[in-house]
Amino acid sequence: MASETSSSSSGKINIAIDGPAGAGKSTIARMVAGRLSYIYVDTGAMYRAATWYFQSLGIEPEEEELVLQTVKDLVIELIPGELGQQVLVNGQDVTEQIRSLAVNAKVSRYAQIEGLRGRLVSLQRQMALRKGVVMDGRDIGTTVLPDAEVKVFMTATVEERASRRYKEMKEQGEISLKQLEADIAERDRLDQEREISPLRQAEDATLLDTTFMSIEEVVETIVSYCKIHGMESKA
Repeated sequence: MASETSSSSSGKINIAIDGPAGAGKSTIARMVAGRLSYIYVDTGAMYRAATWYFQSLGIEPEEEELVLQTVKDLVIELIPGELGQQVLVNGQDVTEQIRSLAVNAKVSRYAQIEGLRGRLVSLQRQMALRKGVVMDGRDIGTTVLPDAEVKVFMTATVEERASRRYKEMKEQGEISLKQLEADIAERDRLDQEREISPLRQAEDATLLDTTFMSIEEVVETIVSYCKIHGMESKA
């Protein structure tokens, strides 16, 4: 009970940012956390790290029993730094590897495995216990942090999301904008139709369509939501 009191008296809140693939959630969440001097928890990176780990061991998402046996040995660390967040898997830096096309293609399928989601959700909730956390994903406001004081559901058209992702990924190799649009549309379908924690807007979340907004405009909008809850930007 004492820890709950200290958390609430600190004036800090938790912020949940959900939305489909390519909506820019990670970039926005990181910047909002910076503005508020909060901790940013990239849940997408955690699922990507798990995907990279299983792929490195040759374990496919269809092999659920093997995934659940092996996940016990998986340690994911998110380390903030001046150049962005570092992602470690069992001590190995995989920050670059988890953004590959191979990981993109499989991450939604691993994320459907209930036992794996349960393990990662438990870790995410522990990170948020002391408040002052900005967390982004697909089920933060509905499943991971249902009591978050500020909830935002960020979205944009498939075309806009594919265009943003294309600009990020074109240095990695040849991939067409058309293929990215198809991949993102399929990712949306998988995320919305999965049985465990499907992608959906929480009833008490604010819908924010960012199709025609700049990054700074989106950050300012979300920070303004926090101020409504009594927050003050420390920037």
